[in-house]
Amino acid sequence: RIKGVAFTGATATAKAIQRALAERNDEIIPLVAETGGQNAMIADSSGLTEQVVKDVLVSAFDSAGQRCSALRTLFLQEDVAEDVLKSLAGALAMLRLGHPFDPATDVGPVITAAAKKQVEQHLVDMEPVSLSIVRAPGAADDVNGHYVAPAIIELKEIASPEREIFGPVLHVIRYKESEFDQVVEAIKGTGYALTLGIHSRIRHRIDEVERRVRVGNLYVNRNMIGAVVGAQPFGGFGLSGTGPKAGGPDYLAPFSVERSTTHNTAAVGGDARLLSMDDDG
Repeated sequence: RIKGVAFTGATATAKAIQRALAERNDEIIPLVAETGGQNAMIADSSGLTEQVVKDVLVSAFDSAGQRCSALRTLFLQEDVAEDVLKSLAGALAMLRLGHPFDPATDVGPVITAAAKKQVEQHLVDMEPVSLSIVRAPGAADDVNGHYVAPAIIELKEIASPEREIFGPVLHVIRYKESEFDQVVEAIKGTGYALTLGIHSRIRHRIDEVERRVRVGNLYVNRNMIGAVVGAQPFGGFGLSGTGPKAGGPDYLAPFSVERSTTHNTAAVGGDARLLSMDDDG
């Protein structure tokens, strides 16, 4: 009886659903998918440090990083990298992990023990390819959930992680002004196209990023999360989804079937009228 599937979740799961639907022999079933993202933010030397730090913290660690729109990789121009990283480390040290019902809590738990294990294993795997790993203070271990202390990992090379880590982990990569093209290609090379942020006060740089890096939602000089359906359409394409944006004008189209009826009016001749079964004669 299924005539269509709407799915929000992991890219791998969306592909599994897509394969299952393709194997059905009765009819072709449409799939609307909104999946994950290797979401990046670019902060050049003209960005305001205080604003960058504030927006990075919110984008990477709100909801313990468990948002498809969350920031995963921060590209920092090396001219300002030391100041920004120092401020981020200081802010990270002040984050409080705890129960979400507690107003003093900044970061809550991840959803399952398996999710915690996956994030912690990623941090171990990153040690050989990282310059440093800075973490926030921990929480009471698993008293009211599965807590992962937020982490900032500075990587050695301009390359995004191969897969999305769904948790409070931020990867940071420094770049030279002359390496901007490499940054753009690294972001595009992930295949994901959900959210992208840029902090810059240089108009042509913002325009260049918008033109070259095609994503569903671009955020300029602000955080990258919190789109409200009905106020801001949200969604991505590529490995991030099938395209229609929740809250957008085209979202209902994939759930509908268009039908067309065409009459050859000349076939009934002149002024003759078409008769229905209810007409006399």
